[in-house]
Amino acid sequence: MTATISSRLLDWYNDHARHLPWRAPPGEPRPDPYRVWLSEVMLQQTTVAAVTPYFAKFTKTWPTVEALAAAPEEDVMAAWAGLGYYSRARNLVKCARAVSEMGGFPQTEAELKKLPGLGDYTAAAVTAIAFGERAVVVDANVERVVARLFAIEEPLPGARKAIRVKADGITPDERSGDFAQAMMDLGATICTARDAKCLLCPLRDPCEARKTGDPLRLPVKAAKKPKPSRTGTAFWIEKDGAVWLVQRPGKGMLGGMRALPDDGWSARKNGNEDAPVSGAWKAVGVVRHSFTHFDLELGVAVHAGNASAPSGEGDWWPVSQIEDAGLPTLFAKAARLVLAAR
Repeated sequence: MTATISSRLLDWYNDHARHLPWRAPPGEPRPDPYRVWLSEVMLQQTTVAAVTPYFAKFTKTWPTVEALAAAPEEDVMAAWAGLGYYSRARNLVKCARAVSEMGGFPQTEAELKKLPGLGDYTAAAVTAIAFGERAVVVDANVERVVARLFAIEEPLPGARKAIRVKADGITPDERSGDFAQAMMDLGATICTARDAKCLLCPLRDPCEARKTGDPLRLPVKAAKKPKPSRTGTAFWIEKDGAVWLVQRPGKGMLGGMRALPDDGWSARKNGNEDAPVSGAWKAVGVVRHSFTHFDLELGVAVHAGNASAPSGEGDWWPVSQIEDAGLPTLFAKAARLVLAAR
């Protein structure tokens, strides 16, 4: 059955592979490991549609891993703004510099795992797709396909060990990179979370979940715990057509990103005690943002008058060029709120 699954899937992939800018079509020479690695880091918890323009911008600005390694970290962070999960961008720079010092990407899964920010999945993906070596590549799409294919009933995340064992059992020695991408494509287009197009699926005959008549039930997911909520205030301080921006600490939420000053997301009920400068403040509204572990409601306050620079490090940024500041999504929302309120 293993040979049947891999051969059926690869035959399907030959005709239905998605055309993505970081891929090489079936039968073509393998893609540059830099492009594979960069795309896989960007795609973690992010959609293909969201990643595609960022990938194009990054590869145009930094066409090689050596170019990315030489880039100032703040430039990379600004270019990453809006993709979220900003620790990925910091690790991107660290990894690029490590690879540049090594003279290129290592070609084994074990050595790739030693690089900053490369976990099991990314190392396996680069190994298989860029270097053509056999590796077991399991992302969320592959998890879903395998859970349905073998009717794995154990809820996630506990089922991941069994899913990986089954994925290992069907991964072929040849074309393991194409096989991994075929599994991803099958999960993204045919065996999706909300739909199972079994009539179009090349694995419909061996699929155990299809035989049960309810493939959408799998994979079983543990009940989500409700997210806690936090509140805070962001402060808009403007002088002579420029707004005061700070750089957030390197560690922690949105680490290293350029942002509006805020109160640490611990707003008090009785005013703006944590405002970076004294004076009159006007509340202009609230923006909401959902992080992985909590939801945030951020009030936005505008300083009345032509303020002086707050204490601490920061820069005056032209308001007319605020879109070029590389603000993360949360603070970009706050800036748009202020400008819309005028």
